[in-house]
Amino acid sequence: MSFEALPERLAQVRAQIARLTAEPVTIVAVTKGFGPEAVRAAAAAGLPDVGENKVQEALAKQDALQDLRDVRWHLIGHLQRNKARAVAGRFAVIHSLDSIELAGELDRRSSTVQRVLMQVNVAGESQKSGCDPAQAPALARQIAALEHLRLEGLMTLAPFTDDVDVQRRTFRGLRVLRETIKEEGVWLPTLSMGMSGDYATAVAEGATVIRLGTVLFGPRTT
Repeated sequence: MSFEALPERLAQVRAQIARLTAEPVTIVAVTKGFGPEAVRAAAAAGLPDVGENKVQEALAKQDALQDLRDVRWHLIGHLQRNKARAVAGRFAVIHSLDSIELAGELDRRSSTVQRVLMQVNVAGESQKSGCDPAQAPALARQIAALEHLRLEGLMTLAPFTDDVDVQRRTFRGLRVLRETIKEEGVWLPTLSMGMSGDYATAVAEGATVIRLGTVLFGPRTT
């Protein structure tokens, strides 16, 4: 599969970000459903941060791309406790911690410091992972106290809708929650929120990390 349009699409995304904020925003290129060639294309286009949703797909790509030394792998999908051993030490950032049980298992399996984000189900959708916003401050304190984990921020998913007001409420809710947690003594600089269909709204609401797939690579074939 060819990704010749990637540089132009990336330029359009960066121009949109520049119109919305002067703050730095990290773009994680989501290569889920694309082959290893998508990761190579992203790296060649100047996107060293690569996101994968599924553990096995991510590990297979990592093994196939060992020559790409500068890629920073992000696990952005739901992580089951029984996969903690497999992911420990394999990802620069894990975006989807949502319970102290999962965090504790990952802490036990990690021999070096693992950067993590806490996933919060701000929209309260039953089909989505993430902790309840009301439980987030206490969970953040618990995760931050673990020896091998470095909690750097929060992650959320907005409802799948074109309603910008709904998107905005979700992203604003995560930002406000971050401020509440900060007041309790846990500083979380990262807000990972916004995907291909809603990243502009997320950036306007303070996203520091956005996770983009189809807007960069085009429609998935798998």
